[in-house]
Amino acid sequence: MAAGEQGQKPVMDIHKVMSQLPHRYPFLLVDRVLECEANSHLVAIKQVTINEPFFTGHFPHRPVMPGVLIIEALAQATGLLAFQTLGVPDETVLYYICGIDKARFKRPVEPGDTLTLRVRSLRTVKNIWRFDAVAEVDGDVAAKAEIMAARVEIGS
Repeated sequence: MAAGEQGQKPVMDIHKVMSQLPHRYPFLLVDRVLECEANSHLVAIKQVTINEPFFTGHFPHRPVMPGVLIIEALAQATGLLAFQTLGVPDETVLYYICGIDKARFKRPVEPGDTLTLRVRSLRTVKNIWRFDAVAEVDGDVAAKAEIMAARVEIGS
């Protein structure tokens, strides 16, 4: 049984996720982390519900999660992996997306889907990270991309 399946606790529940990511509703797009190996990979999930605010306009007759938000969910998962590798930063450090390459969208994500977010660290140079990121629904690829993120120190 894999981590996070019935009977096992997730590696990070929503409270732990919120303690590490600065995002909040409606932009917190990771519900829990099922698996994490520092400097290697992370598996997280996002439960997609009809109550998401973007569904009222995208699209009212056939609700579909916007692709840009799927990429954002993957980017948040990369941030969690970076934090597990380097330690959770204080409020003077943020991770920003600085590049998205090879983005592809393979299937729609709809209310009721469980979006599985799989991110893998490819390399790190100075404060720039490159990740391979795949979002799946029921084992089928919904979206994938290479995501670059930069660790940036901000003024207090």
